Amino acid sequence: MRVQTQRWIDRWLGQLLCGIVSVWARLVTLGRRPPALAQEPRHILVILLSEMGSVVLAGPMFATLRQRYPGATLHVLQLQKNQEVAALLGLAKPEHLHALDDSAGLGLLGDIWRVSMHLRRLPLDAVIDCELFSRISSLMSYLSGAPLRVGFTPHTQEGLYRGSYINRAIPYNPYQHISKQFLSLVDALDADSMPRNKAAPIRGLPSDTQLVVPFEAAELNAYRHKMLADHPTLADRKIVLIYAGGGLLPERAWPAAHYARVARGLCQAGHAVGLIGLRDDAQLAHDLLAQIGSEFCVDLTGYTRSIRELLMLFHCADLLITNDGGPGHFASLTPIRTMVFFGPETGRLYGPLGSRAQVLESGLACSPCLSAYNHRETFCDGDNQCLKRIAPDPVLADALTALAQPSQAHS
Repeated sequence: MRVQTQRWIDRWLGQLLCGIVSVWARLVTLGRRPPALAQEPRHILVILLSEMGSVVLAGPMFATLRQRYPGATLHVLQLQKNQEVAALLGLAKPEHLHALDDSAGLGLLGDIWRVSMHLRRLPLDAVIDCELFSRISSLMSYLSGAPLRVGFTPHTQEGLYRGSYINRAIPYNPYQHISKQFLSLVDALDADSMPRNKAAPIRGLPSDTQLVVPFEAAELNAYRHKMLADHPTLADRKIVLIYAGGGLLPERAWPAAHYARVARGLCQAGHAVGLIGLRDDAQLAHDLLAQIGSEFCVDLTGYTRSIRELLMLFHCADLLITNDGGPGHFASLTPIRTMVFFGPETGRLYGPLGSRAQVLESGLACSPCLSAYNHRETFCDGDNQCLKRIAPDPVLADALTALAQPSQAHS
């Protein structure tokens, strides 16, 4: 189903259903006190339907849930296309990973009902809805039958209406990194203040994802030997990976000509460059290769067949230069250094966790322009000056400085 179609359905049908369920929930709970969290909850569901990178940013939240409720079974609900990440990161046991298939058009409605009924049979003690951009997750939190429903609310702000049946609601804060807000959702489970996260502990930005994907040294060495056998020009050089694609939001892409200028400078400095991405990015990679004109720049689009292979590729390289998106967050699970461009969105809210990531932003007055308040639909006319004004030569200088530092890759 097309993204615009999903947004249209979510806006009109989703808003109507949220209103109906809110009235029903109010009638059902009329005169009752809000439920309290059981001392030892048995089953907690976390709903994370959005982009795969958000799953990585939710790592500290999962770590806190395990620490605070060690006897609870964690369940995760995702879109089927994103489930590989949760399984790879071990966020829950395989039998506790639940998925929605959003590729079947109207069949999604049947899938929502089927999964909701399955969740009701668990039964759940609490559900944490991490979504900002859809109403499906909000409705499913109620349909799941969990007595405690935690999630974001716009409160008095002009935000996304997601119903009034979220009985542990916290206001979305557009000034705090999303990983800190995910942690506030955990605090809201057993808080009785209003707003729920007022009594939460004071925290800084999490220093890392608290997620680990284990690899055997032999597995990484075998992958590196295969990569160099397939692309021998990468041997004996420091390797820089470049992700120039914009994915579903092309306005997040730094100009291809800027990437070509940086890649050309890296090759001239004696380094090697690999252009990564999905098979859909093959034409962009072909165009970049023509502009770069170096035998030390190779096309790696479609080379990795899974997220696990992508992480192994990151282990084999020294630096990643990427647009805002999943690769920058997945890189934080490996030793590779990362440079990430932000413009339509901001690294202050969605930047990768950890000290190895450098966020590159122009600070243009209209940036960022995508938020929970506009359904991530930018008012930009396609001329993304917020990214175009980040000049390539300073980026090249920063990349060369990063490559001059001792590398933790290949260890």
